[in-house]
Amino acid sequence: MKKTIFVILAVAVVGLLGYTMVFLYGKSQDKPVSYDTERPMVTDIIRKTVATGSVLPRKEIEIKPVVSGIINEIYVQPGQEVKVGDLLARVKVIPDMVTLNNAENRLERAKIALDNAKIDFERNKKLYEGEVISYANFQPFDLARRNAQAEFDGAQDALQIIKEGVSSKNKAAANTLIRSTIKGMVLDVPVEVGNSVIEVNNFNEGTTIASIADMSDLIFEGQVDESEVGKIKEGMELILTIGAIENEEFKAILEYISPKGLEENGAIQFEIKAAVDLRDNQFIRAGYSANANVVLDRRDQVLAVNEGLVQYEGDSVTFVEVRTGDQTFEKRRVELGLSDGIIVEILSGVSEDDELKKWNRPIVQK
Repeated sequence: MKKTIFVILAVAVVGLLGYTMVFLYGKSQDKPVSYDTERPMVTDIIRKTVATGSVLPRKEIEIKPVVSGIINEIYVQPGQEVKVGDLLARVKVIPDMVTLNNAENRLERAKIALDNAKIDFERNKKLYEGEVISYANFQPFDLARRNAQAEFDGAQDALQIIKEGVSSKNKAAANTLIRSTIKGMVLDVPVEVGNSVIEVNNFNEGTTIASIADMSDLIFEGQVDESEVGKIKEGMELILTIGAIENEEFKAILEYISPKGLEENGAIQFEIKAAVDLRDNQFIRAGYSANANVVLDRRDQVLAVNEGLVQYEGDSVTFVEVRTGDQTFEKRRVELGLSDGIIVEILSGVSEDDELKKWNRPIVQK
């Protein structure tokens, strides 16, 4: 019985030792390595640099009053389209007391002069009609009466303008009526009924009644770093992406590059401007922030591969590894074209049907 147990234990030990040897031998062997492959693709390659900025109307006009006073009525609101001459608001004039007093005094003096001229005119008219005096003697009194009447009418209109901002002769062209000077969209009406406004003059910028812009003529205004500005020139194409408008791109043409850079956040930036090309169904709100990809060069529908598949020997030799069998590859020289930093154009060396080794991503089989 003891002998049987001993034999069983001996066999178990030998079996365990044999399994251990086989396991260790298997562990010591190199694992087979399998490489993934990738085919070349036909795609567009665009080499670009990025500028940040915003989209603005090329022409935005601030409408300001030519008389001071209080906003009496407002006829437009932001987003409304207007034409040249459309009425925007009406201003009620609050006259200056000194100016008002002077105008009233002028009118009173004009009335006195007119009354006196009328008396002289009537007296000498009777003498002329009675053939007591000649027409040459009567004419100065007639002229004096008409001059006095004109002065009275002028003083009356001047007083009305000071009080109301408009005379009886020119109500349609009243300074109190604020009208649009351009065709476009009302972007902002920063005043409300009851607000005081100041006229625009040589000493004051005046109060803005409304901002109006042509929203069909937009420009991108942005900045380019000094390291990139030497790569761009007027006439280049820009591709705009706007954060507020997803899944849509806008084209623009570079029109202006500032000759002078300005320091901003420790770096020199150059201002650029580009005309935005809007299609009929596209609309951009003024002030949207945008990124502009300045197209430095591009190739459309060319054969390309990921740059990670390309290997280099020296300064000028480039090659890829093309699959020839089951996990067998051969080196093949390729001629490269334009690169955007991620994919690179293949001018010659491989075709669209070749399978290229991802040499830097081997898969170790377990």
